Amino acid sequence: MHIAVLGAGAWGTALALSFAQRHAVSLWSWQAEHVEAMRAARENAQFLRGFPFPEALDVTADFAAATQGADLALIATPMAGLRTTAARLAQSQPELPFLWVCKGLEAGTGLLPHQAVAAVHPRATCGALTGPSFAAEVARGLPAAVTIASADDAFADRMAHELHGPRLRLYANADIIGAEVGGAVKNVMAIATGICDGLGLGLNARAALMTRGLAEITRFGVALGAHPETFMGLAGMGDLILTCTGDLSRNRRVGLALAAGKPLDQIQRELGHVAEGVLTTHEVAQRAAKLGVDMPITATVCEVLDGKLSPAGAVERLMKREPKHE
Repeated sequence: MHIAVLGAGAWGTALALSFAQRHAVSLWSWQAEHVEAMRAARENAQFLRGFPFPEALDVTADFAAATQGADLALIATPMAGLRTTAARLAQSQPELPFLWVCKGLEAGTGLLPHQAVAAVHPRATCGALTGPSFAAEVARGLPAAVTIASADDAFADRMAHELHGPRLRLYANADIIGAEVGGAVKNVMAIATGICDGLGLGLNARAALMTRGLAEITRFGVALGAHPETFMGLAGMGDLILTCTGDLSRNRRVGLALAAGKPLDQIQRELGHVAEGVLTTHEVAQRAAKLGVDMPITATVCEVLDGKLSPAGAVERLMKREPKHE
């Protein structure tokens, strides 16, 4: 296959490196200076330093050149760039199938990724690649398992077989709503868990928070039409465990820094990468309120991010909630 990876952040680069072992890959960045730097160094020193590019990996700032003759596009922009990139594919390569790897709800609309895509490219053959995966570990060739979710069962199956490799195992899933909800809301829970760990509240508290967080994710997903069992799989529990406990998690690091008393704007500036959970928290809270879905952890994280509640105050609020059936 010829794969066009559209977006040269850490995750896009890691997938490009992984797939280039078996496929021809073009890695596209909209920044010409970034492309020149990657070509000169034969690595992505800005976002994923220390991983040399193989010969099979081409780097370009030319969108048409990257996608021309491709069998698959992989949109690896942040959530904010998904709609515009999908619209660009609709105009230039309407028949080219594609996957996206961003996780979140669209800012301002609260749409899931597949809904944002459908608004600009309604006839696309497409889906989401999601699940528990840190870019640096995939780039190192460490074992990982992820999900390809699509409303088009045949497409998901075909891509799972085409992209499956000895170090990156892929599973097909027809529940794109559940897969996307799991990938989005786990980032909110990772911020909460980072706060919990940053305050030194212990492993009991972390386990309780993650378990109740999974219950929130499931309630929200089911209200949107997801299958409950999806949240027991890679796109649900798997991604939640990794993002809440792994120190490579950007959203967990946001929570840790909030617990240390740092202001949010400083935290985001120092990260140097997008932490999707910051914007997603507000969108999830608003959409949950419209659906009448109870999401106390999400609502509390929202208030901490807005500066209306201290991290310690957030813990106190959650612990003082009335007892109820699990």
